[in-house]
Amino acid sequence: MRKIKEVLRLHFESHMSIRRIAASCSLSRSAVSDMIARAIAARVSWPPPGELGDSELEALLYPQPLGRRAKPDLVKMDMPYIQRELSRKGVTLQLLWTEYIAQNPGGYQYSRFCELYREWQKSAEPSLHQDHKAGEKMMVDWAGQTITITDRETGELVDARIFVATLPASNYLYVEPFASMALENWIAGHVHAFEFFGGVPEIIVPDNTKTAVSKYCYYEPELNATYADMARYYGAAVVPARPARPKDKANVECHVGITSRAILAPLRNHRFFHVAEAREAIFEQLDGVNAKPFQKLPGSRLSTFLEIERDALKPLPERRYELAYFMAARVSVDCHFEVLKNWYSAPKHLMGKNVDVRYTATTVEALHDGESQCRLPFRSAQELVQRSQASHGQERGC
Repeated sequence: MRKIKEVLRLHFESHMSIRRIAASCSLSRSAVSDMIARAIAARVSWPPPGELGDSELEALLYPQPLGRRAKPDLVKMDMPYIQRELSRKGVTLQLLWTEYIAQNPGGYQYSRFCELYREWQKSAEPSLHQDHKAGEKMMVDWAGQTITITDRETGELVDARIFVATLPASNYLYVEPFASMALENWIAGHVHAFEFFGGVPEIIVPDNTKTAVSKYCYYEPELNATYADMARYYGAAVVPARPARPKDKANVECHVGITSRAILAPLRNHRFFHVAEAREAIFEQLDGVNAKPFQKLPGSRLSTFLEIERDALKPLPERRYELAYFMAARVSVDCHFEVLKNWYSAPKHLMGKNVDVRYTATTVEALHDGESQCRLPFRSAQELVQRSQASHGQERGC
């Protein structure tokens, strides 16, 4: 409310100068002069007529210009719809405003449209402060809370770790227990999450756990070789969150809390004798969490995923990723290199050179300068010894 009555009192009753009135009321001198001129033009002095309240006095001195459009009703802006559409690839506020103003010619202009959406966004959900595009990211983490597994024979209690993955555009959630946070389980969690979502996102955002980042760097962290190999196989990029920057993966941090409250807490009195039993119980709770309606938005995690995100994910490859390990080796003078006390032949041109070895449960592969030089079946030590003795002194290629 303008300080109209105080200005009128000081001018007509106290006869103060415009400079002093401006200082007393924390107004500019031009504003004070304009207010007094409007009062004189409207034949209002001090004290004003008793029937004039503050709103009536302001309307008298500052009438609405003719032809001015009435302020459009905020209900015309469907905020949940705008938020949902912004999750689609290529959709911007500019495009949504263009469609809005075409349907509502008397509606808000673009700057006010954006301002009102940002204000609503802050009050809707803390997790909505970032705009995420459908199919763009998957955020992953280990939950701090564990679930207890009881050894049926010894009665020993073991804490199983909880893998959490979420698609921030739809908040669709995947949760799975594992016996430990070993690399094998970290990779399995990703593979199972991709299969649960039915596709692969463009970017994976993990924490700086050792199973994800082998060498820390604030700007260019070095990824674990197996983790990077898995991401390449699925055509995804890994962008680790910066240390001490939880907002880089705020969505999964939020869902770690939801996992504790809505999935693990209801199972606190259950007794599990195997991780598979815990996994089955967690999946039942997970279905309920994904199907539960949002409190402040239309739909649920599941319905939003089906509507905007499922088709935005990249398709899965035909075969599931086979866990691979990496190590360094040197090709000897007889063109062989050692892997886990087994010897494998290499091409002659690699003799005496260092190679990177990629091995799985079925194959061994030698890499040089990033290119595959040979791929061999993973043989037993006994077979390797026999073949080495039979071919002693002979050069063999792949």
